[in-house]
Amino acid sequence: MDLRIFTEPQQGATYDTLLAVAKATEDLGFDAFFRSDHYLPMGSADGLPGPTDAWITLAGLARETKRIRLGTLMTAGTFRLPGVLAIQVAQVDQMSGGRVELGLGAGWFEEEHKAYGIPFPKEKFARLEEQLAIVTGLWATEPGKTFSHHGTYYDLTDSPALPKPAQAKVPVLIGGHGTVRTPRLAAQYADEFNMPFASIEDSERQFGRVRAVAEQAGRKGEDITYSNALVACVGKDDAEVARRAAAIGREVDELKANGLAGTPDEVVDKIGRYAAIGSRRIYLQILDLDDLDHLELVSARVQSQLA
Repeated sequence: MDLRIFTEPQQGATYDTLLAVAKATEDLGFDAFFRSDHYLPMGSADGLPGPTDAWITLAGLARETKRIRLGTLMTAGTFRLPGVLAIQVAQVDQMSGGRVELGLGAGWFEEEHKAYGIPFPKEKFARLEEQLAIVTGLWATEPGKTFSHHGTYYDLTDSPALPKPAQAKVPVLIGGHGTVRTPRLAAQYADEFNMPFASIEDSERQFGRVRAVAEQAGRKGEDITYSNALVACVGKDDAEVARRAAAIGREVDELKANGLAGTPDEVVDKIGRYAAIGSRRIYLQILDLDDLDHLELVSARVQSQLA
């Protein structure tokens, strides 16, 4: 089971804070540092000092880390033209020496689009399908050849399809709860399928749908890595769990029901139940980015048991 650190910087974080978390992620032996792609805070957070851009952040971290994988859960398809996104991700992959992964979703948070003048189209999922075809198509085009795409939403003519990522294939992550279109898109494009903030039962059902559609499309269901993203709140005892829950404005019982909360042994047990239904990777949503002791505890007492 891989453990990855997943951050939500729109809730309030500077680049320096994210750098400290990324370096701790690397030093403590976690597999990867991922971040969300949002421009407005959610809930009661003030978001100060303001948003940081996902791919600018990852470009900086690409040069300041050496081992960990870097990526997004999920890049909002509404934020970037697919041709531009293909260039951005390929460049960051080169800057990192081939450690980037692209999580790409349709985009959903209308308020942040209004706040920053970003168009919020009605047909987001159909656009996402074209975006995936374009981004992966540009990367797969052989050097010296050109790429064209004439779709409903995007039109590319004789693109040189440059630059190329450092990796032969940048892993693509697709995720979500949709029961029909999401599994179909994952079967076609995903190297990894992620279930965000879902129960063991819902995850098992969705993983099964993705496997079935992948196999119908001629892929082996197990060629796709299945993963979960879950909020983490771990303490060495009940008092520390309660303190960490209060720091992020959540209730312990709710966190235990819907996330990975409790003592290290409790969390290891619950991760084991996700592993039993096929999850091979957990993204630990860390909401208090100043609490690096939290990461140290998870590394020493949770990750060590999983290893």
